[in-house]
Amino acid sequence: MKKPTGFIALCLFAAVRLGVFPVRAQDPTRVAPQVFGEKLNDEQVRVSEYKSKPRDKEPMDSHSDVVVYVVRRGKYRSLTSDGKSEDMEYKTGDVIWRSAVTHSVETISKTPHAILVEMNGTAQKK
Repeated sequence: MKKPTGFIALCLFAAVRLGVFPVRAQDPTRVAPQVFGEKLNDEQVRVSEYKSKPRDKEPMDSHSDVVVYVVRRGKYRSLTSDGKSEDMEYKTGDVIWRSAVTHSVETISKTPHAILVEMNGTAQKK
């Protein structure tokens, strides 16, 4: 008897996409420790430092809502989990609110540097 593996795979794919089995968020400090360093993580806030080099590519990770302070300008290409691509450029001194996102990032400029602040208990605990 032939096993319905294609049908099972399709059902699992649909269940994940519909949120029946939520995709576990990947902590950027764990999946990309070469560019993310945690500076503080307590009940109220998580502060991370981001430094990357040209052409650095990070695996898919997830961020909650975050305030970003740009220490040194940079340009990035973000690929979200739904396949959308967007180029972003931040200037030195910018302060940006970024909504929660699951994405991978490629650096397409010189050595960007930023501080990320997640507040109000939204920080991911280790």
